[in-house]
Amino acid sequence: MRVTNWGMFLLGVYLVLAGLISLGVFGYFSGMSQLTTLIGLVAGVLLLMEHSRGS
Repeated sequence: MRVTNWGMFLLGVYLVLAGLISLGVFGYFSGMSQLTTLIGLVAGVLLLMEHSRGS
């Protein structure tokens, strides 16, 4: 699989993990919530970098 836009890829991963956490799939494992927040932050930074480089 070739990823051309890492920001969008990580955003997709973030949305899947956030959805699973909201459904309670991971139970009381609170570390997953922190990991999801970190992935969301990195995805946002990558998207902003891509946007600023493109314009």
